[in-house]
Amino acid sequence: MNNQDIKDGKTLATIAYITPLGLLIAISLNLEKRNPYVFFHARQMIGLIIMVAFSNLCEKYVNSWFGTALWFITFFSWIYCLVFTIKGEYKLLPFLGKYFQDWFRNLE
Repeated sequence: MNNQDIKDGKTLATIAYITPLGLLIAISLNLEKRNPYVFFHARQMIGLIIMVAFSNLCEKYVNSWFGTALWFITFFSWIYCLVFTIKGEYKLLPFLGKYFQDWFRNLE
């Protein structure tokens, strides 16, 4: 992946982190261009959406404090990913990022 991919895909990659709707918009607009930078960050955002859903389920059905702690972890992970997207870097989310890239590798 080169700097031109990052420069061309930076806006769409940032949009992917705004909301789940932004993720859908970024993916659909990137289907023609096939920019790997956008798909990298889209896979990360899909993982973050799964993390927030899991934290909400834990908060409701397991333990309120545990679910809230998971939610804060997810929130700070989202901030981490958003910052590196704006900086124009391929930075995996610690611990889970490589799994997200592997699980959602069909998104290319």
